[in-house]
Amino acid sequence: MTVTLVVMGVSGVGKSSVAAELVRRTGWAFVEGDDLHPASNRAKMASGIPLDDDDRWPWLRRVAAWIGEQEAAGRDAVVTCSALKRSYRDLLCDGHPSARFVHLLAPPELISARITARRNHYMPPSLLESQLATLEPLQPDEPGIEVETTGDPAAVAERVLELLGDDIVLPADPPSGDEPDHPASSS
Repeated sequence: MTVTLVVMGVSGVGKSSVAAELVRRTGWAFVEGDDLHPASNRAKMASGIPLDDDDRWPWLRRVAAWIGEQEAAGRDAVVTCSALKRSYRDLLCDGHPSARFVHLLAPPELISARITARRNHYMPPSLLESQLATLEPLQPDEPGIEVETTGDPAAVAERVLELLGDDIVLPADPPSGDEPDHPASSS
């Protein structure tokens, strides 16, 4: 059976950085979940308006469809997705036995500093509070782990792989260190 790591958490927690390290170490297929947002969602967030469930459900279905495509192709994969609510994670898991959540955690002050330092990202710092308020932590009955992201992304990725342990099989020969595939080439 394949494995799909859904790297989740609020904006600024380190999803993209940790996912890139995971892909570098595994060579697995990758998509940045934000790339699957429709333009209307991006515009809404860029203008400082939080997404609501009506905005999120079509996007989450696109993420779930991508997971299904990877499973059908027999590919292990990594996808970033905030997956803030249990109901969102339930949708991502529905019919997708490969899904394993990697819930990234960090103190709100660190997350805020990371968001403030970012450039050319449509998610403004003002939306962090709404994401933290919406976040429902990963529950013990959900397939996945929680990992602090206060360290270097490479160290966090190493910790993820250690915690997942027997849940995943890593390639015998590590990838060459090339950059992760662009979403268009891995779907």
